[in-house]
Amino acid sequence: MVSNWVSKKVLFLFVALLSLVVLVAGCGNSNTEPKPVKGDKESSGTATEESRTITHAMGTTEIKGMPKRIVTLYQGANDAAVALGVKPVGIVESWAEQPVYQYLKDDLDGIQIVGQETQPNLEEISKLKPDLIIASKIRHEEVYEQLSAIAPTVAHETVFAFKETVDLMGRALNEEDKAKEVIEDWDHRVLDFKEKLKEKLGDKAPEHVSVLNFRADHSRIYYTGFAGSILAELGFKGPKNMKDEGQDIIKLTDKESITEMNADVFYIFMDKNDPAVVKNYEEWTSHPLWKNLDAVKAGHVYEVDEIVWNLGGGVKSANLMLDDMYDRFGLEK
Repeated sequence: MVSNWVSKKVLFLFVALLSLVVLVAGCGNSNTEPKPVKGDKESSGTATEESRTITHAMGTTEIKGMPKRIVTLYQGANDAAVALGVKPVGIVESWAEQPVYQYLKDDLDGIQIVGQETQPNLEEISKLKPDLIIASKIRHEEVYEQLSAIAPTVAHETVFAFKETVDLMGRALNEEDKAKEVIEDWDHRVLDFKEKLKEKLGDKAPEHVSVLNFRADHSRIYYTGFAGSILAELGFKGPKNMKDEGQDIIKLTDKESITEMNADVFYIFMDKNDPAVVKNYEEWTSHPLWKNLDAVKAGHVYEVDEIVWNLGGGVKSANLMLDDMYDRFGLEK
């Protein structure tokens, strides 16, 4: 009888102890957060909490989330913002057709102007409370620290390498897929142009092209730069007699150096509203050496839109320039 009572008591204590263990285990798990599910913004952190480090021409910059208040400080960045579907809160004034180039007007009209590309107004930029500034080392190296004190600032090395500008802005804006799409669209168009030009003209296609600009007191050959780099990508070579390939722009002050311009085709832009420019152009193009250049003798001298071919400096401008090239060679876009 005593033995049965002891057995029951031991069993009761065992069951009670087991229940206590289960209860404690349950309490311990009740405050455990579920593991985050990939793609679940609430459990993995929202975009505004994320940060990334962007490497650029002036070093590295940490950017949090997806910037919404962007200030662009050179023409190619103004252009790239539109291409990426971004509306800046501040832009620099255009070089011509002020305050905004006509081809960007529908997208950028009415946006706050924050000075010129070469002299941005830091006070006006600060008033806009930006969360990202797009700059250029060649233009803004001296004020980079001041810009960075206003907002995270990334800078490209120059102002005309439009694909690199798109890439930099895509990374800074956390829109890398969109930037990749914009660049790939351009690359496909370049390939299409080259294939159609070869199909139409074959070996008769011009090989050497010169981009010329006339100023009031001199002329220029744009060997690389915006237009020159695009022409090179399209498969054209520069002037036939170019001596120094290390320069982006060659300034010619002596008409005896006209022969350096020689090429199969000339694309010329200038400010025809400036009488001094027109006078200088007439003097250069009436010189005997000009008349002996290959492009002149072949009748392949064309005036082009300076904004599209030089001042725009962005991917949308590049596509307009490529449209021009399609049309000039009679190719279907």
